[in-house]
Amino acid sequence: MFRNYFKTAVRSLLRNRFFSFINIFGLAVAMSICMGIIMLVADQVNYDRHNAKRNRIYRVTTAGVNEKGVEDGGQLNAASTMRLRQELLEKYTGVEKAVRLKRGFGNGWLEFENQDVNIPLAGFYADPEVFEFFEYEFQYGNAATALKEPYTVVLTRKAANKLFQEENPVGLTIKVGELGIFTITGVLKETSQKSHIVFEALASMATVKSLEAKSTSPSEMEDWTNFWNGWTYVMLDPGQTPEDIQQHLDKIYEEHVAVIANPDIYKMKFHLQGLSDITPGPFLNNPIGPFLPWVFIYSLSGLALVILLSSCFNFTNLSIARSLTRAREIGVRKVSGAARWQIFVQFLSESVIISLASLVIAFIWLLLVKPLILQLNFARIFRWDLEANLVVYSMFFLFAIVVGLLAGVFPAVVLSGFQPAKVLKSLNNLKLFSRMGLRKVLLISQFTLSLFFILSVIVMYNQLNLFTHQNHGFNMKNNIMLKLNNTPPQTLKTELLKYNNIVSVSAASHIPAAGTSHGNGFKKNPEEKEWTNLGIFRVDEDYIANMEVDLLAGKFFSIEYGGSNKNFIVINNEAVKKIGYVTPLDAIGQEVFSQYDSASKKIIGVIMDYNHRDLTRAISPMALLYEPSQFSLLQIRYQGTYENAARSVEKAWAIVNPGLKIDYKEVESEIKMFYEIVFGDIVKVLGFIAFLAIMISCLGLLGMATYATETRLKEISIRIVLGSSSSSLVLLLSKGFLSMIGVAILIGVPSAYYLNNLWLELIAYHTSIDFNVIAMGVSILLLFGVLTVGSQTIRATFVNPLDNLKNE
Repeated sequence: MFRNYFKTAVRSLLRNRFFSFINIFGLAVAMSICMGIIMLVADQVNYDRHNAKRNRIYRVTTAGVNEKGVEDGGQLNAASTMRLRQELLEKYTGVEKAVRLKRGFGNGWLEFENQDVNIPLAGFYADPEVFEFFEYEFQYGNAATALKEPYTVVLTRKAANKLFQEENPVGLTIKVGELGIFTITGVLKETSQKSHIVFEALASMATVKSLEAKSTSPSEMEDWTNFWNGWTYVMLDPGQTPEDIQQHLDKIYEEHVAVIANPDIYKMKFHLQGLSDITPGPFLNNPIGPFLPWVFIYSLSGLALVILLSSCFNFTNLSIARSLTRAREIGVRKVSGAARWQIFVQFLSESVIISLASLVIAFIWLLLVKPLILQLNFARIFRWDLEANLVVYSMFFLFAIVVGLLAGVFPAVVLSGFQPAKVLKSLNNLKLFSRMGLRKVLLISQFTLSLFFILSVIVMYNQLNLFTHQNHGFNMKNNIMLKLNNTPPQTLKTELLKYNNIVSVSAASHIPAAGTSHGNGFKKNPEEKEWTNLGIFRVDEDYIANMEVDLLAGKFFSIEYGGSNKNFIVINNEAVKKIGYVTPLDAIGQEVFSQYDSASKKIIGVIMDYNHRDLTRAISPMALLYEPSQFSLLQIRYQGTYENAARSVEKAWAIVNPGLKIDYKEVESEIKMFYEIVFGDIVKVLGFIAFLAIMISCLGLLGMATYATETRLKEISIRIVLGSSSSSLVLLLSKGFLSMIGVAILIGVPSAYYLNNLWLELIAYHTSIDFNVIAMGVSILLLFGVLTVGSQTIRATFVNPLDNLKNE
């Protein structure tokens, strides 16, 4: 029986090649997107699943609380205080092991993070038990003793190959920036198992204690309120539940965090997150490595579902449209004894065969676009690889079956319900969806979605264009950012200024408007209750000249002031208003008190407002401080070509730092990169989806227009014989479809306007959905629609009436 169904289905598909192509190709495109998301989720679900004790391992996360100690849904953080491990192991039961990882060793895991090119590793400090805890296998070295001593480090096999020619580098040393010389005590085996913790090296936690002993700064290891620089993982005793340990964490919070009297210290409560729930998982700040938030999966799945439903609409539309051509076939089969369920299964099997054919094409298409997907900024940041295995391929097959059933069930119900007496007596009198209400709704829905995506892409592109061309209020052009890497800034400045094409050089803590922000609270007097939060930049005396920012009142830092510069502060006009002064002149000479160290600073100058943060936010209060110890880069303004300026910078660096690599970029490109990373991928993805949506919609429209034209050939022939012109025939055949596109425009434009304005209003400097945007989007939709319908209606005007009327 099923063999017969298969033969009948294949013959039907071959007999109607054009409509079969539309269905197969449309489903293939939509399925390829869904399959890509399946691969992405399957890839993320594999993270940390290799750990045999994963059901007993939890990460301690933190959640911000208000002044009453109640969680207010604010800061959710993946990191926790370093004191927690010792407290849990020594004073509480239920925890078998606990390990910590701390940032500060090598570079971070983010590919686009500002990394030190002179530090060859990305890694963390870790407790000695980390290898047994996370089941890392050693190729060389002893896991039990590898991280016992200070200044010891364990490398991954890949990192060892990168740094050494020796197969076994245990016992050799490596210099890690300014941290010192580290001895290699182990090499981990190469593994394909995936973890949310990404590193090239793990250094001993004992090193941190050694470094802190040499420093005058407060110890991070003993600070109960440092929730940012380390991650704590606990392994519960067998039989213990997260609820049992949560009671301990709540008690620890009450004893060590809640009792802190200083109201200005940010406090957080502790929670547990299962190892298997990290990725995919909830969105948390300060992740230790790549993870995929569920909200991202939901968003991508929603977009894929829209495309998939659009393709299924096409299948339903064309199946119903072709129903009249198969009515006699159904009637004959029923008269011959076929039951309705058999007819139903036959048509459903055709749908599944189309879906399986689409699966093959979709898989080929996915392989072609996979390299492009992996080049997206998000894919590179979060290290997607979209690897597939037998489970994933099985999911693809089941997915194709489900899609086939979804797309074919409604047409199968309709077609299997034909009554033999009616369809065999007079096919011409058969009325099936005579007003085409259902098919109109489906086509209108497709084009409405297409228009929504088209308008959204235009708006997003305009927004990205605005970000990259908007005047930030300072001159970012002809300026090079050079990382100091612990180089004395004044020495390098002196060397750079010897070159004629170097105009000015200034030291700073970070680049403005590039995504990095520092802040601190200030008061006019210590008795005030509220702190005024100001964005902070540490700069030298040449900063505003380098940035070409005007001074509104007072003076700026000067080399003549010497060490007194540290006692001064320069604020912007917005800070003047926020702190409570009437005019910039009123602020000059006044003192403000710092929340960080309670020190007072004298306001010596007020500068004009400029966008020191990204353009998604309005200009906010800002302060410039003179703290040379916080300088991390130089801004070098030049004249002439960038290439010549770069050569001058390289020569100056080679003289001052002959043993260090140089790391420099254009200030303008660094600022624009932030917008490209955040918005560039969205434009690309939405643009791709908009293209697919309108292509699938046009395929459906093409199929409907072709079928409508074919079923009206005799009418067209009669009209030609009676003298109808080609233009009148084109208008007659097109007006129904064009009217549906018109309805889609009436629905799509207000929808796109309203929904896009929801996110635009959240951005301080945003574009608008004006007449030009709407006109461009509508024109694109009309162009595709007219070309699609016109290709068939114009072809119909060239029919030969004799061929269609000779038997009448």
